[in-house]
Amino acid sequence: MPQPAPLAPPANLWHIWFDGAACPNPGRIGLGAVLRGPDGQQVEISEPGGRAGCNNEAEMLALGRALEQALGAGARHLVVMGDSDFAVRHLRGEAHTGVPRLLALIDETQALLARFASVRLEWVPRHRNPDADRLSRAAIGLPDKPALRPASRRRRR
Repeated sequence: MPQPAPLAPPANLWHIWFDGAACPNPGRIGLGAVLRGPDGQQVEISEPGGRAGCNNEAEMLALGRALEQALGAGARHLVVMGDSDFAVRHLRGEAHTGVPRLLALIDETQALLARFASVRLEWVPRHRNPDADRLSRAAIGLPDKPALRPASRRRRR
């Protein structure tokens, strides 16, 4: 029996990479995101968070800011990628927190996500999210983090 063909991605698929930074943690927060549209258009977001908070707050705020930008650009279908295990797991409903500030951000972000026709949330390792990381750190005046070397290439002594 033939297998059904996989669904093709929508022609208007947008991609978001997001990250947040807090220095110290908790402390000043920076938001970073890259939004790429189906026609190759790209928007970079690098903004201070406007308040003090922890890294998880910064990451949720960065994603919220990117989602607002995507809505304004007319995006309907999204692939969202970030190296925040907290954000991805909580927005997928795989984890829960009792921290009121974080609960409010999760609710706000879920409300934004619900405004799109389709959204796929993906966790990616930090080395696959360098632009959003750089933008979040730059927003609060921090230098880029040194590049990570894959574990398989590390020398053993």
